[in-house]
Amino acid sequence: MNVDLIGMIAARLQLTPSRVRNTVDLLQGGATVPFISRYRKEATGGMDEVAVANVQSTFLQLQELQKRKETILHAIDEQGQLTPDLRAKLEATWDANVLEDLYLPYKQKRKTKAEAARKKGLEPLAKMIMAQKDGGVRTRVRDFVKGDVGSEDEAVQGAKDIMAEWVNESSGARNALRKVFDRSAVLTSKVIKGKETEGEKFRDYFQVEEKLKRCKSHRLLAMRRGEKEGVLRVTVRPPEEEAIEALNRIFIKNDITGWVGEAVREAYKRLLAPSIENEFAAASKQQADEEAIKVFAENLRQLLLGAPLGEKRVLAIDPGFRTGCKLVCLDEKGDVLYNETVYPHAPQNQKSQAMKKVSSLIEAYHIEAVAIGNGTAGRETEDLIGRMRFNSDIEVYVVSEAGASVYSASSVAREELPQYDVTVRGAVSIGRRLMDPLAELVKIDPKSIGVGQYQHDVDQKQLQQSLDRVVESCVNNVGVDINTASKHLLAYVSGLGPQLAKNIVEHRSSEGAFSSREDLKKVPRLGEKVFEQCAGFLRIRDGKNPLDNSAVHPESYAIVKKMARTLSCDVQDLLRNETLIGQLTAEDFISDGVGPETLQDILAELGKPGLDPRKKAKAFAFAKDIHKVSDLQVGMVLPGIITNITNFGVFVDVGVKQDGLVHISNLANEYVSNPADHVHLHQQVQVKVLEVDVDRKRIGLSMKDVGS
Repeated sequence: MNVDLIGMIAARLQLTPSRVRNTVDLLQGGATVPFISRYRKEATGGMDEVAVANVQSTFLQLQELQKRKETILHAIDEQGQLTPDLRAKLEATWDANVLEDLYLPYKQKRKTKAEAARKKGLEPLAKMIMAQKDGGVRTRVRDFVKGDVGSEDEAVQGAKDIMAEWVNESSGARNALRKVFDRSAVLTSKVIKGKETEGEKFRDYFQVEEKLKRCKSHRLLAMRRGEKEGVLRVTVRPPEEEAIEALNRIFIKNDITGWVGEAVREAYKRLLAPSIENEFAAASKQQADEEAIKVFAENLRQLLLGAPLGEKRVLAIDPGFRTGCKLVCLDEKGDVLYNETVYPHAPQNQKSQAMKKVSSLIEAYHIEAVAIGNGTAGRETEDLIGRMRFNSDIEVYVVSEAGASVYSASSVAREELPQYDVTVRGAVSIGRRLMDPLAELVKIDPKSIGVGQYQHDVDQKQLQQSLDRVVESCVNNVGVDINTASKHLLAYVSGLGPQLAKNIVEHRSSEGAFSSREDLKKVPRLGEKVFEQCAGFLRIRDGKNPLDNSAVHPESYAIVKKMARTLSCDVQDLLRNETLIGQLTAEDFISDGVGPETLQDILAELGKPGLDPRKKAKAFAFAKDIHKVSDLQVGMVLPGIITNITNFGVFVDVGVKQDGLVHISNLANEYVSNPADHVHLHQQVQVKVLEVDVDRKRIGLSMKDVGS
C-alpha cells in the first residue's frame, strides 16, 4: 500500500511536507526530540520541542492505523469478500472508527440473535421486509413457519433481529448516530442506591445531568472515578427519540408493516446505543485524560525548573514531633557531613538543647542556608529557627517534602546512602532539592510528587510517556555537569539512557573527571551517534576547551574558531564579550548544513555560555501564629505558596498543613480560562480567606484585590 504519511502529517499539523520529512528522517535515524529541536533547526525550519514531538506521535499513530488497515484488508480478502469498491473505501479512510465500521460486517461473530435467525432460514423474510416494496409481505410470513420456527410472531421477530444487525452494521447509520451523540449527548451521573454514605466524597455528582461537550475534564474524571468505585452510575446518551429519528431517515421508506421501524428502534437500544456510547465515553475520557496529563506535565515542568539555591552548604531538617527533627549537614555537592536528631517539640519539648545544637552545627560546618521540610511539625520548626540569631546571614527555606518519603525508602536512596536509615535519607533529599530541585527530583516517580490532577485516574502509559518527555526536556534544557551528575540525572540526557549513564559514572570513578567532551568517546558503548546526540547537553567546567561548558555543539567548534580568527582573538576572548560578539554577523558564516538559525544560537550562547536558565531560590516566611486550620478566620490576608495548579483553580499552602483552594473564579478580577496562564508553581502570593470548614478540612481562598 503506497501511502503518503508525510503529506497527511503535514496537512494535519499544518506544516510543510519538507519539514515533516526531514523531522521523520532524523527521528528514524535515531535522533532525539531535544537534539532535533536544538541542533537541527535548518532541517525542521526552527520547530520547537512540542512541534517535533507532535510530528513523532502523529507518525506513530498513522503507522499503527496503517498496520490495522493491512490486517483488515487481509482478513476480508481471505474470506473472498474484498471487492474493489470495499478495498478503495478501506484504503481511503484514516479515521479509526470508520475503518472499524467498514470491517464490522466481516468480523467473525459470536452467537447472536441474528445468526440464530439466519440458521432458521429467516434472512429472505428479512430482505422482503427491509425492501419495503411488497404490501403483501404479511401474507408471506406464514411461509416461514416451519422447522425451528414455531409461529408467525417468531418468524417476524427473527427477521427483525436480522434487520437490527444490518442497521447496526451500516456505516452510514453509525456515522449519523455519531453526529447526534456529538451534538446532543448528555452525561448523566446518579448515585447507586444504598451507596450514599460510602460515597460521600462524590456527593457533588449524586444527581448530575449536563451536555457532554460542556463537561469539564476534572468533573468527568471525578464521575468516572465514582463509577469505578461502585458509587455512581454514569451514562452518555442523547435524547432517544432524536437518535431514532436520525436512523429512521436512513432506513424508513414505506414501512407499511411497522416492522422496519421496530427493528431500527431495537437496533438502537440493544446494539447501536451501547456501542456508540462506549466510543464517546472512551473519547471523552481520553480527552479528559489528555487535559489532566497536560496540567500535570506543566506542573512537573515548573517544579523541575524550580529555582535552585546552588552550591551552598545546607542544614536540612526533616521535622517531627514524637520522633524528633532529623538534622543533616550537607556540603556544596550535597554530600552528608553530619547527622543528628533533636527533640524541640512535644512531648519532649527540648527547645533550648535543640537550638544550641543547630547553632553549633551552623558554626562547625559553615552552613549558609537552612532547608525545613513542610510536613508534620514543619511550621513549629520554622518558628523555632526563626527565633534564633546567627553570626552570619543564614537564609531559611521551607521545602516541599512531597515524594521525600518515597525516595528515602527506594532502591535509589539505598544505593546512594547505604549507611543511613530512611529518616536521614529523607532529610538529605529535602536539603538537596533546595540546592538543585531538578537533580534531586529526577530520582522520584513524578506521580509521587503531588502536583497532578486525577493522575491515578488517567491512562497510566500515556501519563508516564508524557512525564518522561517533560523530565527529558527539562534536563536537556538546563544542561548537565558530567563530572557531578548522578546516573539518574544523566539517564535523561539526549541519547544516553540508564545503561550508558551508569557506564559514564563508572568511567568517571575509575579514570577520574572528564577534562573534555571528547573523553566521552572512551566510555564503553558510547559511539559516534550517541556522542552526537548527548554532547551538546553535557557540561565540563574548567575543562581543556572553554566551549565544553556551553551549549555549543562540538560539531560547531570549527565555526566558533573561525569567528575568533575573524576578530584576531582566541575563543576564550569571545566568551561573554558583548563588544566582540556584536562585531560578528551570522550571515558571514553560513555554509552547507549551517544556516542562520544555528548561527544565531551560537552567538547567543557565546554571550552566556553555560548559564543556568532557572531563577535563583527566594526565601519565604508564613504568617506568624497561624499553624492549623482552626487558626484561620474569614477575611484574613495571608502569604502563601502555590503548591498545585489544576483546571479548576490553584492550591495554596498558607502554613496550616492543609492547602487551601483558590477557585478559578477567585484568581483574578478578570475572566480566567486557564489558571496556568496567570500563576506558576511555587509562586509566592497573598490570599484572602473566604471560607473555613474545620471538620472537612476545607479552606476557600481568593487572590482578588490582595496583591501578590
